[in-house]
Amino acid sequence: MHDSSKPYRGRFAPSPTGPLHFGSLVAAVGSYLEARRNAGKWLVRMEDLDRPREEKGAADAILRTLQAYGLEWDGRVVRQSRRAPAYAVALRALERERAVFPCACTRREVADSTIGASGPIYPGTCRNGPQPGRDMHSIRVRVDDEVVAFEDEVQGRIEQNLAKEVGDFIVRRADGLFAYQLAVVVDDFEQGVTDVVRGADLLASTPRQILLQRLLGYPTPRYTHLPVALNQNGEKLSKQTLAAPLGEAEAPLQLWRALRFLGQAPPEELQRGRTVDLWAWASESWRPEKIPPRRSMREGEV
Repeated sequence: MHDSSKPYRGRFAPSPTGPLHFGSLVAAVGSYLEARRNAGKWLVRMEDLDRPREEKGAADAILRTLQAYGLEWDGRVVRQSRRAPAYAVALRALERERAVFPCACTRREVADSTIGASGPIYPGTCRNGPQPGRDMHSIRVRVDDEVVAFEDEVQGRIEQNLAKEVGDFIVRRADGLFAYQLAVVVDDFEQGVTDVVRGADLLASTPRQILLQRLLGYPTPRYTHLPVALNQNGEKLSKQTLAAPLGEAEAPLQLWRALRFLGQAPPEELQRGRTVDLWAWASESWRPEKIPPRRSMREGEV
């Protein structure tokens, strides 16, 4: 259960696979303004678990852009790539509870399974032990045939049957790296995060994270999933879809656009003014109830 007695602590957790783009800015602005509206802390965490996908210099470039856009974080920046010992402790706790099992299946072997919320549904091949002669590749969480539900502050009630829609999911990969689902749960707990405000592209991951929180005895934060920004082809803005990086000199315009995307109504003249004036307006006028309850949309759709 969420503990509403704790002081508000939010976070922004980009992956340093490239520079910040408009889609990233939407998540940063929404999480930042919610933290400030609640007189809370706003943390920044680099989700750099997958080192082969990381772009050299991207983490520092992201921090410089946040500063240029007037987004001031509290405390030090946490980097997941340095947190493996903490994830290992959590994994051992799951092992003691018999909540996980070793899996010898390769990605190719699972790929032919039924497609669920986030890809192929693991068919349970190694649940009762691997086939003779097979080496262990990964570690998976054993999921039950039951619904995990939560109330999202923007998207409403979300329900997911993990067994039917996801299957037993990975918490440590075949290459020895810890999976995002475990890392984010451990980090949110250890950083005392009470509220997670992020893009709705991560909505389908949330029931897995809630299950891990329950297994590890962690409190569940409040969740707010913002609409994901799409390009003109209906694709999520990302490095893969060639989303344009944010220019530091265009901060007022891009912040104005992000506020409009989130259902706010900043005055027209502020898009050509000073960043500090735009933040002054946003701090006074931010209304989370105006955020469109959409999972994705192009700019100007709502």
